Amino acid sequence: MTSHDDLPRPPWQQRIQVGGFNPFSTVDWPGKLAAVVFLRGCPWRCGYCHNPELQTRTGPAPIAWDDVEAQLVRRRGFIDGVVFSGGEPTADRALPDAIARVRELGLAVGLHTGGAYPERLQALLPLLDWVGFDLKTDPGEYQTVTGVAGSGSRAWASASTVAASEVAHEFRLTYHGALVSPAAAQRVAQLSAHLGVEHFALQAFRAEGCEQAWLARDAALPDELVARIAPLFPHFKLRSAS
Repeated sequence: MTSHDDLPRPPWQQRIQVGGFNPFSTVDWPGKLAAVVFLRGCPWRCGYCHNPELQTRTGPAPIAWDDVEAQLVRRRGFIDGVVFSGGEPTADRALPDAIARVRELGLAVGLHTGGAYPERLQALLPLLDWVGFDLKTDPGEYQTVTGVAGSGSRAWASASTVAASEVAHEFRLTYHGALVSPAAAQRVAQLSAHLGVEHFALQAFRAEGCEQAWLARDAALPDELVARIAPLFPHFKLRSAS
């Protein structure tokens, strides 16, 4: 007799690239206690990235989906939902199946994304309960942060789609003066407010995990920038590096 453990896994479970797992987080989905599934792969190479080990999908996945699911099952009743993060989680084409499986477990689903794949994100929105949208800079200056031409138009197309959706969302901008000027940061906030965004977070750069050691210098958030951005949003958060 074949046991359940001997049954072949669905193809998507064999393809999904889970690079990390956090069983309990109070910060990845504001107001919720969530598990976080980190997926490998990202088309961008942002200088301040603090998860550079998740940028590539080379080699087998470090964590099997079976192990993730087993932990989620044990935590039902203790967590509100699951956040898929990265890397850029929409880079993984198995993501829609993973989201569907999490919903079958009775858990809500959140997503962290930079919007690199607008079409994929638009298709995912009906499956999501919340989106944390990471903006990089002014649309015309994206390449200076991501290193990829055309990334600005894709990101802001995604931003418009999320802002116009009925899915709860928070837009956030990580600030470092060497990569994002105060003027560009203010324009990001103004464009977000124009899209109707109400929840916006301005985040200080975190050196932890970043491969560019020099960025640890001069990373403070200017007080005058905070003062200009905060009034634009009904729900504004300032997140320090600590």
